[in-house]
Amino acid sequence: MLWLMFKESVLFAWQSLVSNKLRSMLSLLGITIGIFAIILVFTIVDSLEANIRGSLQSLGNNVVYIQKWPWSFGPDYPWWKYINRPTPQYHELDEIAKRSKTTEALAYRLGGRRTIKYKSNVVENAVVAGISYDYYKIKAFDLSAGRYFTKNETDAGYRMAIIGSEIASGLFPNEDALGKEIKIAGQKGKVIGVIKKEGESMLGVSFDYQVNIPFNFARYILDPRSMNADPVLFAKAKPNISNAEMMDELTGILRTIRKLKPLAEPNFALNEISLLSQGFDTLFAVVGIAGWIIGGFSILVGGFGIANIMFVSVRERINIIGIQKSLGARNIFILFQFLCESVLLSLIGGFFGLLLTYIATIFAKGVIEMEITLTGANVILGFSISVLIGVISGFVPAYTASQLDPVEAIRSN
Repeated sequence: MLWLMFKESVLFAWQSLVSNKLRSMLSLLGITIGIFAIILVFTIVDSLEANIRGSLQSLGNNVVYIQKWPWSFGPDYPWWKYINRPTPQYHELDEIAKRSKTTEALAYRLGGRRTIKYKSNVVENAVVAGISYDYYKIKAFDLSAGRYFTKNETDAGYRMAIIGSEIASGLFPNEDALGKEIKIAGQKGKVIGVIKKEGESMLGVSFDYQVNIPFNFARYILDPRSMNADPVLFAKAKPNISNAEMMDELTGILRTIRKLKPLAEPNFALNEISLLSQGFDTLFAVVGIAGWIIGGFSILVGGFGIANIMFVSVRERINIIGIQKSLGARNIFILFQFLCESVLLSLIGGFFGLLLTYIATIFAKGVIEMEITLTGANVILGFSISVLIGVISGFVPAYTASQLDPVEAIRSN
């Protein structure tokens, strides 16, 4: 009985929509725009979040960054307390390694933008990174050709370089890069490896645009004491050692190395990925609320449009409602019949809104390199919102129709 009522209600609803095509299309427009606005915002936010979190995962959850500046968010950032702090130095790496019992790997990196040349080919503003040997254990990357540095090569500062795929394409468009001698800010260096293409990174510069060289070679090109070189010490925790345990140990070691008094404030920052995650969580929450507000107004307008059309539909079919009720149709059948029409109208609008969103993601892939995907969760959300708006918009007109007196309804014609 319930299935038969549902089937007949859907059939009545479909016939009504088909017989009033223009009116139905105008009603669909508001819901379509609203669903498109909301789901597009959520799709972009979800894709952005997935890309950023993927980049964060590549940095490592068990890695601590020893830097001058702490990672924090908000308008009350006390930069004046941090500006006179010393930058991390390479010699501190050895001191920490001697004393630490919680770290699995320690590495040092500094960087800057320089011009790279090979014969007549030039790459401007390439990122030159001076690294210690264990850097590959902190920030893993794959090589498409060649090899990584040996420990002796990094410690001795051999004039060698591992270059990114975009750097290789710019300097060696028609030949193999391995074994070639390039000039890095005027200093000669031999290419021993090419990093496999990584793609755009949401955090920092991709390895595709970097030239990695041993730190003791980089000191001839970059100033380790300059804040612009952004020197960083990396510490990776041993298995089963938490970041908190490692950070407690590092705090004590660094205070000893820098000869800080017991009550003196630390002149270093211990940063971890969770700090960035918390900041991004707040950002994504704000953008999500903005998405609801933007799309909500459109859906509100669309909902009023559907409600108005349903009142018109009830008025046009008063005589038919009277005949149905006189033949024994129950109030619930009339209510369900008009609710089905409202929900069906809203669902069709939601479908077109999701279709527009999908088309937008396809066009976006050709414009930006970031992967933008319409997820199943957002599709379900779009249809759920459509059903909810259909029920809310159509309930009052449907209830009004169900309460009509059959005799008065028939006479109203």
